[in-house]
Amino acid sequence: MTRNLICGTLLSSLFILMALTSFMWTPYDHTTLSIPEKMQPPNFKYWLGTDHFGRDILSMIMVGARTSIAVAIIAVGIGMILGVPLGLAAAAQIGSWLDELIMRGNDLVFAFPSLVIAILITAIFGPSATNAIIAIGIFNIPVFARITRGAALSIWKLDFILAAQVAGKSTFRISYEHIFPNVSNLLIVQGTIQFSLGILAESGLSYVGLGAQPPVPSWGRMLSDAQTMVSIAPHLALVPGITIILTVLGLNLMGDGLRDFLDPRLRIQRS
Repeated sequence: MTRNLICGTLLSSLFILMALTSFMWTPYDHTTLSIPEKMQPPNFKYWLGTDHFGRDILSMIMVGARTSIAVAIIAVGIGMILGVPLGLAAAAQIGSWLDELIMRGNDLVFAFPSLVIAILITAIFGPSATNAIIAIGIFNIPVFARITRGAALSIWKLDFILAAQVAGKSTFRISYEHIFPNVSNLLIVQGTIQFSLGILAESGLSYVGLGAQPPVPSWGRMLSDAQTMVSIAPHLALVPGITIILTVLGLNLMGDGLRDFLDPRLRIQRS
């Protein structure tokens, strides 16, 4: 295992464990207001301090972790479930009307960033974590479709695929039995990267008020609430900001490490 994979896995596991722990225990109730104790710096009672309503920041970070992770996981899942089959179908029908339709559809979605899609969805259905998931998930579909199609095209040219065609296997069966297993490593790495981008996207949408709504804590909204109080209580912005940075860093390191670990050429060099 590479150093990046080990460090990334440890960092990512820490935040996942924090999110899981929040279901059973937090130092304080994240919804409890205590105005006399507002904006306290980190101390022995409140390890990460309190916000402008006197809520414990550590408890909010823990609960906010499960919000960010849940949104990112579901959004990436939507992208993979819909994008991978589209990419496999486009590669199997290269140059056909189906391939052209899928690729032009991808271009259309890429023309609208996730924030713009979220604004459109919010204008119709209102701001919520569910709509953030839909917006991020829609943007992930063409990402996985393009990755899958590009990787699958190179595999369709190999001899063992020609042998499968000569044996009478259908295009669908070849895609399922031979193409997909050979692109799965790449999809795992890309999924890890999109997971980190999903957390960033969720934080960004919450920052502008389009993500999870109160009283559900969100790292992005914590940053938004703190922006006017940075000079008098910098910990309000530093804690969620550093949390987002470390989480995304851990996932990117894990993705980079997985890429090196799963690459057969590097595996041969290590052996």
